[in-house]
Amino acid sequence: MKKLIYILVCVLTLTVASCSVSYKFNMSSIDYTKVKTIQIADFPIRSSYVWGPMGPMFNNKLKEQFADHTKLSQVKRNGDLKIEGEITNYSQRNKSVSAEGYSAQTELSITVNVRFTNNTNHQEDFEQQFTATASYETTQSLASVQEQLVTEMIDDIVDQIFNATVANW
Repeated sequence: MKKLIYILVCVLTLTVASCSVSYKFNMSSIDYTKVKTIQIADFPIRSSYVWGPMGPMFNNKLKEQFADHTKLSQVKRNGDLKIEGEITNYSQRNKSVSAEGYSAQTELSITVNVRFTNNTNHQEDFEQQFTATASYETTQSLASVQEQLVTEMIDDIVDQIFNATVANW
């Protein structure tokens, strides 16, 4: 009986010791031995409807996200990773109608086209569109809610881009 308990304890100890769990707390799965730099181009606005501050807000937030959550050095050219694209759509549309037949909610939408190049592994290259939406009550003016909603949508799109390019969830 003692021999059986000893064997079970040994097997259990070896099993627990051989298991390991690896977590990355920087929110990215970058192999820093291969990838050291990132090139992030400014995204021009190619939308027919434009809100002036949106471009700089988006470009700054995208660069901040990679600076805050990776160890990559941002470079102007020849980056190991390259992110470029354009803001292709900024629009609003009626989302719901009230009982009186008037618009009750309006939905804002931003779409960004992204071209990602991984110069260390071109199998990860892609071109993809990312979209975020936010709604507001039509009783409010767009001017009163635009900055807050655009900020929320930019945060959402930047997270989507980050996850698609370096998080590999």
